[in-house]
Amino acid sequence: MDGVLYDSMPNHGVAWQRAMKEFGIHFTVEDSYATEGARGVDTIRKYAKEQLGKDLTEEEAQRIYDVKAHYFHKMPEAKVFDGVVALMKKIKASGLKIGIVTGSAQLPLIERVTRDFGDFVSADQITTAYDVKRGKPNPDPYLMGLQKAGNYLPSEGIVVENAPLGVHAGAAAGCYTVAINSGPLADSVLLNEGANILFPTIREFADNWEHVLDSLEKR
Repeated sequence: MDGVLYDSMPNHGVAWQRAMKEFGIHFTVEDSYATEGARGVDTIRKYAKEQLGKDLTEEEAQRIYDVKAHYFHKMPEAKVFDGVVALMKKIKASGLKIGIVTGSAQLPLIERVTRDFGDFVSADQITTAYDVKRGKPNPDPYLMGLQKAGNYLPSEGIVVENAPLGVHAGAAAGCYTVAINSGPLADSVLLNEGANILFPTIREFADNWEHVLDSLEKR
């Protein structure tokens, strides 16, 4: 979702920084990209443990996450990336199903997905932080996504990711994993996590969809 469908990561970076600072935790914009895709409460508990020596409960971490969500939703709505709708049209025309797998637990964002992409994705094909106990980089979110899409095997899935933790999760799940480097990280960071192929933008991936699909069918 974030960084793949929506150009929302800059807003998330600012919101994370502001919220974490309120609770005495140092958190940079780069940290927001490096931890993107993980459940927000897991990120908060990790940083609180490392910097403050505190073992936060899920409920305590959720309260901090709620502050982060508050700041995020005060910002302008992020735009859909150029190429997303074109890609979804091509995927649908190829006879494949589309599922969305996100580490988000922010209901307004999830509701926006069904509003913006209702022609391609139904609500029951969206996997969120509420659906798994272990978020990315564990494979659980993508395994759940395959299950929701129709009980598909990992070898039948294509993961599209922009974050290191998400790429790792896709590869760990056993799916062919496409990296979209829409952020400030080096290409090598995503490739080293197991991406099979990398594109600089979702538009370029959309333009090369038939080539990627043809390569997969020959595997």
